[in-house]
Amino acid sequence: MDIQIIFESILSNWHLISLFFIVAILYSSVGFGGGSSYLAILALTGIVFTQIRATALLCNIVVVSGNVFFFIQQKKLNFKKVIPLVLLSIPFAFLGGKLKISQHLFFILLGFTLLFAAITMWFSKKIVSSNEDKNKSKTIKNISFGGFIGFISGMVGIGGGIFLAPLLHLTNWDTPKKIAATASLFILVNSIAGLIGQYSNPDFNIDWNLTSILLLTVFIGGQTGSRISNNFLTPIQLKKTTAILIAFVSIRILVKYLFT
Repeated sequence: MDIQIIFESILSNWHLISLFFIVAILYSSVGFGGGSSYLAILALTGIVFTQIRATALLCNIVVVSGNVFFFIQQKKLNFKKVIPLVLLSIPFAFLGGKLKISQHLFFILLGFTLLFAAITMWFSKKIVSSNEDKNKSKTIKNISFGGFIGFISGMVGIGGGIFLAPLLHLTNWDTPKKIAATASLFILVNSIAGLIGQYSNPDFNIDWNLTSILLLTVFIGGQTGSRISNNFLTPIQLKKTTAILIAFVSIRILVKYLFT
C-alpha cells in the first residue's frame, strides 16, 4: 500500500479514525466490540452501504479477539452454557450476512436495530450487579436466543452482544463477568460467520485503504481498553451515553428512509 495514499486517507478521515479509536477503548474496557457504534458512525458518512456491514464486523473481530483470549485465561467462559447459545447463532449469522438486501431496506433495518439497541442499553441496569451465582438457563431457550440474535446480527452487521448481554442479565443467566465473557465470544463467532456470509455475495466490496487504517486503530484502542480500567465512565454511564448517540442516529436514519 502506497505511503502517500495512507497519509492522505488518514488526513481526510481523521475524525472517523478518532471516533473509532475512542469507541474501541471504551467498549473493550467493559468486554464489548462496539459494532453498533461503528455502524452508527459509518451510517453518517458517505461510505457505500455494502461496505458498512463488513467494516463494522471486521472491527468487531479485531476488538473482541483480545477480550476472548483474556477471558479464556481467566477461566470465565462456561462452554457448557455457551455452546447452546452459538449452536444456531453461527449458521444464522452466516445466512443473515449472505442475505442480499437493497440499500433502502438495509438502512430501515439498521435504523430499527439501532433504536432497539439503544433502548435495551438504556434500560439494562444489571451490567454492574453483584457476582452472585445464577440459576442455569434452559438449553432450548439459549438456542432460540442465539439463533434469532445471530440472524439479525449477520443481516445488519453487528456481533449481537449489544442484544445478548442485556437479555442474559434480565434473565439472570449467570454472573456479570461470565456474561461479559459469553457476549465477547458470541460477538466474535457471529462477526466471523456474518462476514463470511457477506463475502459470499458477488457485490461484496471493501475499501482496504481506509478499512486497514480503521482496523489498526481499533486494534490499538481495543488492546488499550482491555488493559486499563475506565476512569471516566462507569459501564452504566457508558451504556447510557452511547444509547443516546445511537438513538439519535437511528431516528435520523429512520426519518430519512421511511419518508422518502
